[in-house]
Amino acid sequence: MQLYGYFRSSAAYRVRIALNLKGLSYESISIHLQKEGGQNLKPEYRAVNPQGKVPTLAVPGGPLIQSLAIIEYLDEIHPIPRLLPTNPLDRAKVRAFSQVIACDIHPLNNVAPLRYLKNKLGQEQAAIDAWYHHWIIEGFTALEAMVDPTKSGPYAFGAEVTLADICLVPQVANARRLNVPLDRFPKLVAIDAACNKLDAFIKARPENQPDAE
Repeated sequence: MQLYGYFRSSAAYRVRIALNLKGLSYESISIHLQKEGGQNLKPEYRAVNPQGKVPTLAVPGGPLIQSLAIIEYLDEIHPIPRLLPTNPLDRAKVRAFSQVIACDIHPLNNVAPLRYLKNKLGQEQAAIDAWYHHWIIEGFTALEAMVDPTKSGPYAFGAEVTLADICLVPQVANARRLNVPLDRFPKLVAIDAACNKLDAFIKARPENQPDAE
């Protein structure tokens, strides 16, 4: 397998964690989102991923895009360890938690909208930073309440890592990188700390990637 990604991409970070948890080896191919006007926008990469985003996972049968779809594919073909619960209600809760991050927080704070705010709408960096902080805090407030109180932890939905944790850790890393205060979110901070004791999460960190800067 080949994983096209960028060391700082939180979506690619999610897929790296999932691959590591499942013990799957892969070749890492760097697609720099800043150099050359964005290598992801080049025709050569568009031929691999028509959306021009990362990550892309090249597997037999064709490339896969969108991190959550990739992770669910991996969970289906390599079901040990499970990243989604077998119980339908629990599975829906894990998906909902994950989608607050992947569908609500992340798209608003991704490279493309931030670049649009700056270059097209002429916003100052202070305003862009305020935008970033607002959507993190809004989303994390919901997530803090969504951590299952009936489970003993240490992860978002109990004693096993799920897709929820895989999505949370990269988003917490982004929040810290942009100096978002996290003292209002003790549950999320504790989950992040527990996950970052695991080799699969450590190996997936941005600073541990071949293209890290």
